[in-house]
Amino acid sequence: MIQGFEEYTAPLTDYERDALLPRLVHYLSLCNGAANAVKNGTIVRHLRYYGCKATEARVRKLINHIRIHALVPCLVASSRGYYVTDDPEELDKFIASLAGREDAIRAVRVSMENQRNTIQPCRR
Repeated sequence: MIQGFEEYTAPLTDYERDALLPRLVHYLSLCNGAANAVKNGTIVRHLRYYGCKATEARVRKLINHIRIHALVPCLVASSRGYYVTDDPEELDKFIASLAGREDAIRAVRVSMENQRNTIQPCRR
């Protein structure tokens, strides 16, 4: 769980694992190629159509779980949405994108640590 984002990053609930996850795995496994990409909002509407309750934030958490556990292999994302690829170059681009985001987050963390060291205590 990420501090400050507990509601969004909490472990999957029994409902999410038992009801949402299987339906989402099936749905995403049909999204082959960028032409069949599906956006988060569309996923939420799809799940709601079938009577499932989900938010965009929790769908992202479910997708994180799906990727970590390789429930839908090679599930990538672009500005078009989520989709499955069998193109090694596309997968490499997605991996590079993840590495870039990782580096950007690290740079902000390091900067904030440096800024924290410059804060003067307030005197009352």
